Amino acid sequence: MPEEDSRIDHYVLEYRKTNFDGLPRVKDEQRWEQIDYIKATEYTLSGLKFDTKYMNLRVQACNKAVAGEYSDPVTLETK
Repeated sequence: MPEEDSRIDHYVLEYRKTNFDGLPRVKDEQRWEQIDYIKATEYTLSGLKFDTKYMNLRVQACNKAVAGEYSDPVTLETK
């Protein structure tokens, strides 16, 4: 998490459905859904469907001039 004097202005959260067990596959990947301008280090995704077995999530920190690299994707279960 950033320090109080950090130059991070906001975060971008991206997520996508995977609908299968195991690691993400290249074939048949879903597109990333994006939530931009998150100002906190916590965020609650709402409206997720429980019939989706797994979700991939990644985060990007941005300052006012440039965006950083995306974090490594994390896979979560929505059961």
